[in-house]
Amino acid sequence: MPPADTGASTVVVDASAPSSPVITSRAAEPTATERLEPGRPGYRRMSFALFAAGVAAFALLYSTQALLPAISASYGVSAGQASWTVSAATGALALCVLPLSALSERFGRRQMMTASLTVAVLVGMLVPFAPSIGWLIALRAIQGAALAGLPASAMAYLAEEVRPRALIAAIGLFVAGNSIGGMSGRILTGWVAQLWGWRAALAAVGLLAVACAVAFHFLIPKARNFTPGSLNPKALAKAVATHLGNPLLVRLYAIGALFMTVFGAVYTVIGYRLVEEPFSLPQGIIGSIFLVYLVGTVSSAAAGRLVARLGRRGALYLAVSTTTAGLLLSLADQLASVLLGLVLITAGFFAGHAVASSSVSRTATTGRAQASALYQSAYYLGSSVGGTLGAVAFHAGGWTATVALGLLAVLGVVSITLYGTRVARAERRALVPAAR
Repeated sequence: MPPADTGASTVVVDASAPSSPVITSRAAEPTATERLEPGRPGYRRMSFALFAAGVAAFALLYSTQALLPAISASYGVSAGQASWTVSAATGALALCVLPLSALSERFGRRQMMTASLTVAVLVGMLVPFAPSIGWLIALRAIQGAALAGLPASAMAYLAEEVRPRALIAAIGLFVAGNSIGGMSGRILTGWVAQLWGWRAALAAVGLLAVACAVAFHFLIPKARNFTPGSLNPKALAKAVATHLGNPLLVRLYAIGALFMTVFGAVYTVIGYRLVEEPFSLPQGIIGSIFLVYLVGTVSSAAAGRLVARLGRRGALYLAVSTTTAGLLLSLADQLASVLLGLVLITAGFFAGHAVASSSVSRTATTGRAQASALYQSAYYLGSSVGGTLGAVAFHAGGWTATVALGLLAVLGVVSITLYGTRVARAERRALVPAAR
């Protein structure tokens, strides 16, 4: 197996290792033949179910992002204030993902994912009726907190139910569902808002999420390899401290946060840029711009093949280079250049995210739910920070300032990966005398 994303040696997941230290007792772990993989019964149902969950989660989580100019006009607020309707949701998710992932150790991954989607969908039906920007931000924060039970539980579910060699591909499909959800939600809200207003657009996203949640409930296979246990706060704190003390995991968390800072900044602000001169695009066309998310679906699903061909560090370098090229292209005041820039940014982001998140699942030998939860916390914190800072930068210095913020985050990814490469080389040199 190639080195992990950041350059340190990969710690391969031991199939016999428990998924979390908060469990007080575990039954014997399943054999490899009991796990799901392509061609085995249940794998296709599992893939479709988690794909639907990803669609619902991202459609809801970013439902206001394409509507920010309309929300600003409706409530008479600035871009920075309106951006909190996105940042509050992603920030609440970042704060709640760890405690809810711990609850999944007691009540089950499947149960936690179902409960999260149910609550988020119910709140989603209230969001269109928010009487003020304050109420809208508050409801979005509750929605984000509810969705926090989905991502880490999904990663832990996959780590337990899917054979290790098929794990990257399975996570890639879940991430692909995220990209489809982000794309379809934004396109849907764009056109519905142009015809009937932004409140109707949010209601439409809520109905889409209802359909996906129902599909998830009936398709997701029961967990075969999970044994519930009692919660142990001290063990949970110890697991978190252990993960945060692992330099490789910390680098992966930072990479996820920085990639998402770029993505959050770009897609929070792009609507404001395209509605202004020299583009002056209508809301429906702006929503359709998010068709470029299809590129993210392809690049995330292809992450496994990229790693096999280039290694994890090579795949990361490719993702960084692609994102950087997209940021620079987007500076031009020509619509074709902006669109191509968005395509490259999206492809680079989703590839980098899929590689980093799958590496977390492979690196953690114990406490996988907590390891994934910490990654998701960092990831969505990056989204919240990126969205808010991107809007502030745009207000202060236009699109050029937003791109500068993105380039600074990309530089951070490069620095971390180069440092990891140096660590890996030092480890290999240290092992040579011992081997002799």
